[in-house]
Amino acid sequence: MKVIMTGGGTGGHIYPAIAIAEKIKEKRPEAEILFVGTKKGLEKDLVPQNGYPIKFITVSGFNRRNILKNFKVVKDLVKGSKEAKKIIKDFQPDVVIGTGGYVCGPVVRAAHKLGIKTFIHEQNAFPGMTNKMLEKYVENVFISFADAEKYFKNKDKLILSGNPVRRSFFEAEKNDSRRILNIPEDQFVILCFGGSRGAGKINDVMINVAESLNGVKNISLYFVTGAAYYDSILKKMESTGFKNGGNIHIKKYISNMQDYISAADLIISRSGALTVSEITVCGKASILIPSPNVTGNHQYFNAKAVADKGGATIIEEKDLSSESLLKIISHFKTNPQKLKDMELASIKAAPSDATKIIYEHLGI
Repeated sequence: MKVIMTGGGTGGHIYPAIAIAEKIKEKRPEAEILFVGTKKGLEKDLVPQNGYPIKFITVSGFNRRNILKNFKVVKDLVKGSKEAKKIIKDFQPDVVIGTGGYVCGPVVRAAHKLGIKTFIHEQNAFPGMTNKMLEKYVENVFISFADAEKYFKNKDKLILSGNPVRRSFFEAEKNDSRRILNIPEDQFVILCFGGSRGAGKINDVMINVAESLNGVKNISLYFVTGAAYYDSILKKMESTGFKNGGNIHIKKYISNMQDYISAADLIISRSGALTVSEITVCGKASILIPSPNVTGNHQYFNAKAVADKGGATIIEEKDLSSESLLKIISHFKTNPQKLKDMELASIKAAPSDATKIIYEHLGI
C-alpha cells in the first residue's frame, strides 16, 4: 500500500501530514509513504528529520499585491503540475492526502485526474484558498473546526476530525521531559515561541521580558525566536551583558517541541490551529497572542475556543507589552492553584485523536 502526503510551507501544514503518516504506519507497517513538497518550505528539512522520503515540485503562491508577478505563478503551476504527474505515475500511490499550502494544488489535482483517491485536511476555522479550490477534486475534506463548514460548498464531503497531532505529544510526560532537557523539577518554566517562522512583535516584547527575568531564581525562560530573528536578537541582548544559557535560553528553533511544551508550566505563543492543539493535548496553561495578519482572523477564534473553556488567556497583539506579560507570569507563578485550574481546562479543550478519525475514512 502506497500513500503520498503533500503539504508545505510552515510547520502548521507539515506536522499534521507527519501525524497522519505516523497513524498509517502504525496501522499498516508495510505502507510506503512519500511526501511531496517544495524546496522553499520547511518540509525540505522537517520531513527527512522525521524519517520520510520527500520529492519536490515547482510551485509558488498567488501574489495579491502585484498582479504582474502572477505570470510566474502560472508558469510555475504548469511546470509543477507536470512534475507532480510524473511523481505520481512513478510512485503509483493508492491514496493522496493534502494538508495545506500551495504545493497541494498541483499534486491533488494530478492525482484526481489519474483516478487516484484524494483527501485534504483543513487546520483552521477559516480555510485556505488552496483547500477551498481543491474541494471538488477530493473524496472528503477533513476539518478541525465546525466553523469551517460554512466555507465549503459540498457539505456531504466534510468530516469533523480535529487537528492531527503527532503521537509524541500524547506520550510526553512533564517529569520525563524535564529529565531529557536537564531542567530541575523546582523551576517555573516558561516557553515562548511565535510559530515555525517566529513572530516579530512577540520577539520585540520578549526581549524586555527576558531582560526582566534574567537571573531571577527558580524561573527558566526558553525563548524561541525563529531562524530569521535569532542572530539580531542574540546580538542585541548580548550587547547588554546577557549570556545565553543561564536561566534564560534563547533558541533559533526547536525540533523536539513535544518535550519543551511538556516540560513547561506556562506557554506564550501565537494561536495557529496546530499550536493550540499541541498545547491542549499536553494540558498546558497558555497566553495566546493571535496573529492579526491572517485570513479571517482565524487565530483569534482558535485561541477563543480554548480561552472560553478557561484553558488560556488571550492578549491581542495591539495590547501586547512586556508589562502585561510579566504581570500574568507573576500571577501564575504565585498562584499555583490558578495554574492547575487552567491546565485542567486546557486538557478538556484538547481535540480528539484526529489521526484515528482520518485513517478510518481513508478506506485503506
